[in-house]
Amino acid sequence: MTARALWCVAPNKAEIRPAGTGDGVLVQTLYSGISRGTEGLVLRGQVPKSEHDRMRGPGMEGTFDFPVKYGYCSVGRVMEGALEGELVFALFPHQTRYRLPPENLTVLPAGLPTARAVLAANMETALNIFWDSGASAGDRIAVIGAGVVGLLTGTLLARLPGAEVTLVDINPQRSQLAADLGIRCVLPDAAPKDCDVVIHTSATAKGLSCALSMAGMNATVVEASWYGTQPVQVDLGAAFHSQRLRLISSQVGHLPADRTPRWSYARRMRKALTLLRDDDRLDMLISGETDFEDLPTQYATILAAPDTLCHRIRYT
Repeated sequence: MTARALWCVAPNKAEIRPAGTGDGVLVQTLYSGISRGTEGLVLRGQVPKSEHDRMRGPGMEGTFDFPVKYGYCSVGRVMEGALEGELVFALFPHQTRYRLPPENLTVLPAGLPTARAVLAANMETALNIFWDSGASAGDRIAVIGAGVVGLLTGTLLARLPGAEVTLVDINPQRSQLAADLGIRCVLPDAAPKDCDVVIHTSATAKGLSCALSMAGMNATVVEASWYGTQPVQVDLGAAFHSQRLRLISSQVGHLPADRTPRWSYARRMRKALTLLRDDDRLDMLISGETDFEDLPTQYATILAAPDTLCHRIRYT
């Protein structure tokens, strides 16, 4: 059985091509979501060769040197087997239908709108960042970058009792969106100082430098951005050492070490979907929607637009 999928065929160029469906039970796609940061790096050909193997995802075809079929936010309906009729989330590219083993599918919890479930991979990332940060009740916390991951991380951190959570972004229009999610958002000039935890998600050197400048003595700075092949210059000669800052990375491909005895990837994904179900405000993070048939002509523009949050793809 064949299907049709979006392929990146050259830098900043995509087209719909036939694609294999793989092995397992058949899923008919209803929606997929564009993860702007990672997919932008893939479309521009900025995936480092050292990460080509680690970056391969379920259902991926081709190579990052082009052509490549890539993506990981898919929601569909199971068409056969024990799960027939169930609505599921899967880590899979933008494709009309596909097959995966049942264990690679996560059934949507009752009450979660299918169209919102495309945020699952981003919420999973936000949950992992939360864990890696070590943030606790009463902490002064800042999140640099009010994109989808930054906003989702902020909503989770804001649930900590007594926590003071501030988003920081160069786009003043994000302030109202953050406010609607119950979080304060400011421009960098108004960023809080002496924070207990700072999380950086903007994927810019300026953003990381800002994060370091906001951290208090012995504080933790979590680098959650991925830069691909882009070099990053950061000033570590200022207060980095005298403040004894702790700079750590967070990446969703691995669970935090202290979670691995009890948590699996499947448990984390189920929890991410439950967190999406429990907050109707998160629909605001869907910044646009495009028919799959129109995606090739709009894909590069969607990824380049600074106002893009999660862009949803609709299949008919």
